[in-house]
Amino acid sequence: MPITHIQPGRRMSRAVAHAGVVYTAGHVDDSAPDVAGQTRAILAKLDAVLAQAGTDKTRLLSANIWLADISAFDEMNAVWDAWVAGSEPPARATVEARLAGPQYRVEIAVIAAAPPPNRPARHMP
Repeated sequence: MPITHIQPGRRMSRAVAHAGVVYTAGHVDDSAPDVAGQTRAILAKLDAVLAQAGTDKTRLLSANIWLADISAFDEMNAVWDAWVAGSEPPARATVEARLAGPQYRVEIAVIAAAPPPNRPARHMP
């Protein structure tokens, strides 16, 4: 089975697809100063990379979320819940961790199933 690298770079790919599964790298964004804004931006990036891989958030298997400060759990969840609404939620873990830089408040990585070969991906707005 082929391995497909999506948006490969020198150090990592934004996602890798193999055997009907899409694995994303951890995504961060520092365009907003708060957890809610960063979460919205990250989820938009994940929507885009999942679409590029031929799948979408309705096919999520698992998610890992890292927060620089776990006290922002409810703030992040408000954005997450709105994004994942309408689909069955994935298995998920959320932990507090020191992220790659102080400007980052949240990082998210997901794993999704690709659609069966003869069925196109469902894309949700």
